[in-house]
Amino acid sequence: MASTFPDPHPGTPAALTVPAPAAPPAEDRPGRIEVHGVDHIPDAERHGRPRELFSIWAAANVNYLSLVVGGALVLMGLTLWQALAVIVVGNLFWVLTGLLATSGPAAGAPSEVITRAMYGVIGNRFNNAVLGWLVSVCYFALNLAAAATAAFALVEMAGLTPGTGVKTAVVLVIAALTLAISVYGHALIVRLYLPITLLLTAAFAVVAFAVLGHADFAYAPAEPLTGTKLWAALAAGVSLIAAGPLSYTTSADFSRYLPRTSSPKAVLGWTAFGAFLPGFVVTALGALAATAVDMTDPETALRALLPGWFYPAFLLALVLGTIAVNALTAYSAGLALQAVGIRIRRSVSVLFDGTVAVALTLYGLLFSSLLDTVSNVLQLTVVLIGPAMAVYATDIALRRCRYDGLALVDETPGGPFWYTAGVNWAGAFALGAGVAASALCVNTLYTGPVAAALGGLDLALPAGMVVSAALYAVLMRRDATVLRARAAA
Repeated sequence: MASTFPDPHPGTPAALTVPAPAAPPAEDRPGRIEVHGVDHIPDAERHGRPRELFSIWAAANVNYLSLVVGGALVLMGLTLWQALAVIVVGNLFWVLTGLLATSGPAAGAPSEVITRAMYGVIGNRFNNAVLGWLVSVCYFALNLAAAATAAFALVEMAGLTPGTGVKTAVVLVIAALTLAISVYGHALIVRLYLPITLLLTAAFAVVAFAVLGHADFAYAPAEPLTGTKLWAALAAGVSLIAAGPLSYTTSADFSRYLPRTSSPKAVLGWTAFGAFLPGFVVTALGALAATAVDMTDPETALRALLPGWFYPAFLLALVLGTIAVNALTAYSAGLALQAVGIRIRRSVSVLFDGTVAVALTLYGLLFSSLLDTVSNVLQLTVVLIGPAMAVYATDIALRRCRYDGLALVDETPGGPFWYTAGVNWAGAFALGAGVAASALCVNTLYTGPVAAALGGLDLALPAGMVVSAALYAVLMRRDATVLRARAAA
């Protein structure tokens, strides 16, 4: 078997400094459609600084969903301070998202390609088909439906009846704006997301002022949870919050244009902090609002707290925030479709993904409860994304974030990441074992045997991640030894 840890650039000193261009190259500017897909980004085209990652991740996390999740924690029976503690712990998983982002500058490739190191060329196609493309498209559809619902309320305020035709038009307009950002790609995302972050921050500052004026900081439910029920609620709450950061196993997609010499600590820090700060603040506002109003119907409840003049602006902010997060989702879904092995341009793959998501959204909103079904299925994604995140993070630790981007794009049999018949069985077994362990411990749409034995305590998240990380580290220990020897040399 070929070594699974090739040198980043054979024959090149590890400390080589590659100067970044003074300005972005013509291939990556806001007014041009991004030409790169899952191919390697040459050093001459790398540019930017890690701090630009802050606004990318902040814009994607100042959103309505975080308010809803924060309110749900209180509805689960937690006290305000228990809910705030859960919000802190759950959002700490953004550190893992930041860790995965460090592999982008190291490889000059997106996450969808870097994971070939974990699963092999062929095995990674299956990984991208399920964890990359399918999950991303489902999330796109659900987020699009949420944005459309807010837009429908705006239409009603304008005096129009949101019938089938109007609803279809609204969904298409929101999808078009979202996909335009995704099609133009990386440079436009970097340019737009700072002003989007500022606009959303201003809007949610008004929300914060209104919520804090009504919040009960001494709130506790009439019958506080104790014993196993309390621990079950705390574990479920952490999983609910952590599902957000764990779903971004594609964070290298947005850091791969940074110079190879970018500080990994800076990449990790700006990514994690950019997501953690708004994630904590906005989710905490949802919990605080739940101490004053019934967040079972968040839109109606929040309207009672907000100034009347501000409510239309709030709805627009909800739509804008959803566009921001969905543009990232569609961008990564397009890369995932390419990584599956379909030979089409990234812009075309993004449009295809958007078409599928729009079809799911319209069918769900207008004709059936499909979106409810998809939403229920996605509640189980923690069973998949937790172990997948753990394998990726463990691989980065084993390799000391040393990735050869040119070797990763080599899909030929006998290539460095072909492994056995195109599959790295260490990664496949580790992921499968983690998913199995997580499934035994889950308590969402069904109750696994371990969760049942523990009185409903859902340990799917830690069980799946620990099993996958430990098994992957053990199975790859021989290659890890080779890597450490090379690093010492």
